[in-house]
Amino acid sequence: MPKIMWVGLGGFFGALTRYVISGILARWCLTFPCGTLLVNVTGSFFLGFLMTLATETLIVPPHLRLFLAIGFLGSYTTFSTFAYETNALLEGNKLLEALLNLGLSIFLGILGIRLGIWAARNLF
Repeated sequence: MPKIMWVGLGGFFGALTRYVISGILARWCLTFPCGTLLVNVTGSFFLGFLMTLATETLIVPPHLRLFLAIGFLGSYTTFSTFAYETNALLEGNKLLEALLNLGLSIFLGILGIRLGIWAARNLF
């Protein structure tokens, strides 16, 4: 199967899993995004776990890595990738870059949301 198919298949299942988990938790947490928090934290955990196994302990076949890391977890949460990459900067003793990635990602992400809200409300 081509690489893109492994990523797409994983993405399909990751998106469905996120939807189901977030939907279930939304019923209990009415004023806080518990579902998003849970998928972001568990996605970060599983990406760290998988990548450590893949790079330090086990040989994970390339198609399984594409399916799980990029497809499933990438669709389940992009926060896990952000957390993994920031941690890689920290492990590489690149504290300034890690803090910059952290600060810019949060600030620009929120700025992007605010600008998108403004554009939707004022331009259309």
